[in-house]
Amino acid sequence: MIPLLRPAAPSRRRFLAGAGGALVLSALLPARSARAEAQGPAEGAGALAPKPGTRVAAFLEIHPDGTIRLLSPFVEGGQGIATGMAQIVGEELDVPPSRFVVECAPPGPDYAVVNGIRMTGGSFSTRSSYETMRRLGATARDLMIRAAAAKLKVQDGELTTRDGVVMHADSNRSLSYGDLAADALKLKPNESVPLRDPATFRYIRQPVPRLDVRDKSTGRAVYAIDQKVEGMLYAAVQHAPRLGTEPKGLANEAEVRAMPGVHSVHRLPGAVAVAADSWWRARKAVEALKVEWTAPKASGLDTVAADFSSEIMLAALKASTDPGQVAEEKGDVAAAFAKATKVVEADYEAPYLAHAQLEPPSAIARFDGNGTLDVWLPNQMPEVFQTVSAKVAGLQPAQVRIHSPMLGGFFGRHFFYEASNPFPQAILLAKATGRPVKVLWSREEEFARDAVRPLSFSRFRAALDPAGQPTALEVRTVGEGPIGRYFSMMMQTPVDPSAVEGIVEKPYAVPNRRMTFTKVAHPVNIAFWRSVGHSMNDAFYESFLDEVAQAGGQDPFALRMALLQGNARHRTLLSTVAEMSGGWQRGPYRGEGGMRARGLAMASPFGSETATIAEVSVEGGEARVHNLWIAFDPGSIVNPAIVKAQVESAAALGLSSVLFEQIVYRDGVRQSQNYDTYPVLRREHMPKVHVSIVESGAPMGGVGEPGLPGVPPAVLNAIAALTGQRVRALPVANTKLSSV
Repeated sequence: MIPLLRPAAPSRRRFLAGAGGALVLSALLPARSARAEAQGPAEGAGALAPKPGTRVAAFLEIHPDGTIRLLSPFVEGGQGIATGMAQIVGEELDVPPSRFVVECAPPGPDYAVVNGIRMTGGSFSTRSSYETMRRLGATARDLMIRAAAAKLKVQDGELTTRDGVVMHADSNRSLSYGDLAADALKLKPNESVPLRDPATFRYIRQPVPRLDVRDKSTGRAVYAIDQKVEGMLYAAVQHAPRLGTEPKGLANEAEVRAMPGVHSVHRLPGAVAVAADSWWRARKAVEALKVEWTAPKASGLDTVAADFSSEIMLAALKASTDPGQVAEEKGDVAAAFAKATKVVEADYEAPYLAHAQLEPPSAIARFDGNGTLDVWLPNQMPEVFQTVSAKVAGLQPAQVRIHSPMLGGFFGRHFFYEASNPFPQAILLAKATGRPVKVLWSREEEFARDAVRPLSFSRFRAALDPAGQPTALEVRTVGEGPIGRYFSMMMQTPVDPSAVEGIVEKPYAVPNRRMTFTKVAHPVNIAFWRSVGHSMNDAFYESFLDEVAQAGGQDPFALRMALLQGNARHRTLLSTVAEMSGGWQRGPYRGEGGMRARGLAMASPFGSETATIAEVSVEGGEARVHNLWIAFDPGSIVNPAIVKAQVESAAALGLSSVLFEQIVYRDGVRQSQNYDTYPVLRREHMPKVHVSIVESGAPMGGVGEPGLPGVPPAVLNAIAALTGQRVRALPVANTKLSSV
């Protein structure tokens, strides 16, 4: 056996709070001199730039045949960002998007275009880089025109462009971008170039076909799970049943080493591994290992103890007496409650959730003879993974090349969560074996080690006046969010925004408000999850708002309209979604096959706004959703077809989460091991989804996540309207619904 355990290995939390946090922070600020000194020159096209997104050569390769290779700052994971980038750059460069080949750029400060950092997530990609990438395309076009003017010996102003060709109309001469690229890139870029008038756009705001659809449809798309390198070994792992425990002994190591194809047996932090000549042989061998694990603590919440359970964690959140920190405050809440005609109170809770993406995680690590390391891995922040890979390997970041393939599922799964990522295992195994190693987690290991959306709890109170209108709202949120866990050193407030988003900064004009956040850390590995805190908090808030409406004798639609007086953007969305559904009606009413009802919800995630109506019936004690109507206002858009597809997919995930999904801990162990014990939305449960894009002209918002948060509360409100049962503990599958 080859031991790979580090002496006196730090705990997961100590690592993240100390060394890991410093690694992440250093990688998040690539353009600053401190990182430049620590990391050295970036690789290839990622050489140091004066400002991210300005150096044309770092992003564009223009080939003689007219095709253009675009090195994107973002990872493609089904959200359509590669196509969107081609549309934006192509619009200003004057090249059809179909001519682009888009690849994820290597690590380097040129690509830190998301408010000075680089990541693919938070629904930030398009909205944060839109102006930068337009200007990049315009700058490149200007270079082509100037190079052509020099060759043709004419003035710049005499030239025009069309579809990758510079034309001189007076002499009927033309030069392709491919002919001009070498000379153009030698020129000094103009610092200020004009952008196109949006009225002349040919590609932006058009449903341009996705660039990756043919490869995906024909099986040519290459994901991390598909990748191979010459001479590599395959490795499978068996993780400790409880996070934080370690392999202590192997009872049958010699027997396993003698199995067909087995190369070696290894201990890893929190796991054991077998390397073999095929993954199936590695998996069968590692599953045959009889491992003795170190014992966990008997109880407590500082680690995953032997008695840890979801119930114990939820009880700890509810029992906390810490007053916490104020997340939002306006008016005099105490005075409003003292004068209230009626007080409404309710507790809401949501479970841990897995990402459950289609592609289980994998990674390849290869040490090269020149002292460098190549790592192929799914990720959402290449610079962070480069920095962490270097630390694991004992190298400098400049010695590590990160390859970022297309992702087979996104949802926040591919950030750095230490024990929930296989790439450190691949690096350690490659170093130990002297061979390239591909680590692929089985579906069972992925469910065992995936970082989860945190279990959460919020307590609501509302004060009503004699007319049934809310005069005060008080919310106490207890738990922990992923921003506070992983990026606390960058927060400027003790309130974790990922824990309270969807509860604070709502558009409703409740005159007196007080929202607080109390941090209670989870011992398990928590994660970002599609729409993050919005995924449960909007469900809590919008469901409680319906409870307020009922207590005050108000219609939920009318109450929202009243609380949005003077707010044209949100009232337009409400009116639009009502019109889409044929006019607002709460019900119950008779529909096809029986009684139905509708629920309404709004959400304001990631700079966009949504209004959602769900139509629900109950069959055999279970909720059945027939229609979802979603009015979506992202301010402005790039590709309406991609926007619609993203809203539809987000709606499906939101529906899956509210109806079925939950990770349950019992005796320190997750009870779900595969899709048979982690139910997700099935085809027969998918409703019709109707999407209307409303472009208000507000600053561009996100697209990938905002379609999700309005769906769970709309469904919960429809269930309450139909059955009279208010589901406050998710998922709905845990509640037997009464038939109507």
